[in-house]
Amino acid sequence: MAKRHTILTGDRPTGPLHLGHYVGSLRARIELQDDHNVFVMIADTQALTDNAENPKKVHDNVTEVMMDYLAVGIDPKKTTIVLQSQIPELAELAMYYMNLVTVARLKRNPTVKEEIKQKGFEKSLPVGFFVYPVSQAADITAFGADLVPVGEDQLPMIEQTREIVDKFNKTYPPRRASVGTSKKVLVKPEAMIPETPRLPGIDGKAKMSKSLGNAIYLKDNSKDIEKKVMQMYTDPGHIHKEDPGEVKGNTVFAYLDVFDSDKEEVEKLKAHYKKGGLGDVELKKRLIGVLDEFLSPIRDKRKDYEKDPDKVMDILLEGTKKGREVASKTLSRVKEAMMLDY
Repeated sequence: MAKRHTILTGDRPTGPLHLGHYVGSLRARIELQDDHNVFVMIADTQALTDNAENPKKVHDNVTEVMMDYLAVGIDPKKTTIVLQSQIPELAELAMYYMNLVTVARLKRNPTVKEEIKQKGFEKSLPVGFFVYPVSQAADITAFGADLVPVGEDQLPMIEQTREIVDKFNKTYPPRRASVGTSKKVLVKPEAMIPETPRLPGIDGKAKMSKSLGNAIYLKDNSKDIEKKVMQMYTDPGHIHKEDPGEVKGNTVFAYLDVFDSDKEEVEKLKAHYKKGGLGDVELKKRLIGVLDEFLSPIRDKRKDYEKDPDKVMDILLEGTKKGREVASKTLSRVKEAMMLDY
């Protein structure tokens, strides 16, 4: 029997979730929740590190993200969904871990360096944003996660968590038998890189995001889907229907590869497109139908939750209560090892 892992993953509530989120993480979470102990975090505290002056944006999107989770099939009976800001133990853990990390080490973190550049923080870097790898380490260790699904660009973050865990366990060994049979206080996580294709934005760019305006959202209606697919980047050299077209780098085919269940037909369409005689509009109409069929049940389920946002928040707070119990036990072990258990 395969080992049952404890997994932590999550999203920042800065906007509703899109197909890129589904392919990159949501689909895997749904599969993992049957056989593993899964925690999913809505990281509202972390979202404030670069949205401190717009708290309403973060606040309002907590419910949006939660509705997306429930609509795609993340089951609160199987997955513990938690709200970061409502678990104060995470902030306390982060404070203790900060003493184990140098400023020089944080500056070397390539993920942090890249995101500082992306957000234009070179001259006005918020401390909270700078130290978020430490906050993330607190999140991961609080729930005892031994597996953390991440993209390759986030691997340096997991490596930094592993360093913090090693430093903590070496500096603060357990003092009492209450820790259990383990000789270490904190669990050292491994990165899990899901074997999922990266879904490009509708403009053909590598990343789908709200800020770039190139996303198809899980809650988009049929008209939204049609409008966005018709704008999709294909092959700029494929001017006339009779012209041979390029499949590689063609956004429409990238989406058909993921969402069209008739793989044999997709391969025929690729051959036809390469040969010439298949127009972009015809191809896009097929994708519109495929995406609308895929998103229709998600939309319907989401509409039910939209009718009762209080129920959605109750589900989230119930999961948060369970998650806080786990984090509290971790914090107790940490304070005991650090001789702070007065």
